[in-house]
Amino acid sequence: MPTAVRDLSPFFAPRSIAVVGAGERPTSSGGAVMQMLRLAGYGGRVVPVNPRGGPIFGYESVSSIAAIDPPVDLAVMVIRPDAIIDAVGEAADRGIRNLLILPGGFAEAGRSGIARNEMLLTLAAERGLTIAGPNCAGIVHLDPAWRFAATFLRDLPPGAAPGAANGLAFISQSGALAEEFIDKANGRALPLTSVVSVGNAVHLGVEDYLAWLGERPEIGAALLYVESIDDHERFRAVTRKVAAVKPVIALFGGRTEIGGRAAAAHTGAVANDDAAIERFCASCGIVRVASLRRLLLAAKAFGRFPQGLGRRTLILSNSGGPGVICADRAALEGLDLAPLPKAMVDILRQQLPAEASIANPIDLLADAREDRFSLALEAAMAHAAADYDAVLMIHVVPFMVEAGPVIERLARLARQSPLPLLHSMMGTLPAKSEWFARMEQAGVPMFNDVEEMAEAAGLLARYPTLRQQVESDILPTAVFRDRKHA
Repeated sequence: MPTAVRDLSPFFAPRSIAVVGAGERPTSSGGAVMQMLRLAGYGGRVVPVNPRGGPIFGYESVSSIAAIDPPVDLAVMVIRPDAIIDAVGEAADRGIRNLLILPGGFAEAGRSGIARNEMLLTLAAERGLTIAGPNCAGIVHLDPAWRFAATFLRDLPPGAAPGAANGLAFISQSGALAEEFIDKANGRALPLTSVVSVGNAVHLGVEDYLAWLGERPEIGAALLYVESIDDHERFRAVTRKVAAVKPVIALFGGRTEIGGRAAAAHTGAVANDDAAIERFCASCGIVRVASLRRLLLAAKAFGRFPQGLGRRTLILSNSGGPGVICADRAALEGLDLAPLPKAMVDILRQQLPAEASIANPIDLLADAREDRFSLALEAAMAHAAADYDAVLMIHVVPFMVEAGPVIERLARLARQSPLPLLHSMMGTLPAKSEWFARMEQAGVPMFNDVEEMAEAAGLLARYPTLRQQVESDILPTAVFRDRKHA
């Protein structure tokens, strides 16, 4: 039976919002949420709720939930845990049906927290409420058509360009990793558009957020950090449905005995060994990564190529050693370094120095300037576009060569290349930020070293195969222990 997709529009694109516990001080939870709404450029109606009343961040507040008129699409709770149950009841009385509860103090907080959690679940069931959280850092959704952020995370992600379909969504069972992902997205210019801190997930789990975001045209790929799953069959059904149209990349925490104990303490996860997680991800159509570093590499790669790339890869280098290392990593990632087509070989042999290596990898030699780089890339574009799925370019900058003209030539060619390009630069790079930005503007993802570039290409190459398997419904099932079935 198809898995129903909850309408989570009130949590990602509400037209009106109340902040219960709003304040003026940005270092308070209520002040942080108000500040982030403003920084996000939220254009809807905002009702701060604070017993003292008065203006808060330019909005006129009300002194009680009962005074919210008319009711709002979403109420965000940032008050003491012991006051939340009463506030939820007041919100229900006022006709507010969707609540985002940020504070902890529920199932994770001992006997009193468990009792409070049961009260919350009972009240929600009786009054027909949907709750996100509690014990979470909030939700960010920077759709250019309707930007929204209800969070006390310290910064907002860059978002994707207006009209682009390559936005990234990060759904995390760790608020700290959500913060880290936003920081890295800003530092690396990743098109991170949506960030969800799942928290205790009394109603909305990873799969609920994934199902809704997976249908958004502005989202090109979804990235997950997962420690525990309540219902692995529903999770599998959702991920397979999403993976049939866009990649789902996941980092599962707790894959070792020690990590598993830590995950159990954090989210109540049931221990699963690495092999079980691998089988489960394969059955879900998930591109699995085993580290945060690889998850960030996947974000870089799929943020540029949301549908992934094939395995046939050409390495174009001006240095032998980095070319060898890149070839090793490419092979370990399952990429296919097929020989150069004859027409391309003939052109390169005629025009490159005799010492150059005309193979795959190509070695243009250390003193290669823009003429050699452009010769090789143009030859690949003209005679190898049908033979390769991607070109990995390696650019080492020796003292005798000015890198700027090489970058300018490659950036110009990249805009017309039928072959997807990835580029890494190594060595002392005095104008690194400028060179990287120039290539990124031309649509070429940039990497600090050749191994990361090859890893990114390997991750991209895994998705098309998984998508075909999902579409053909030939993925295996797998036994995966979760909290519901343990």
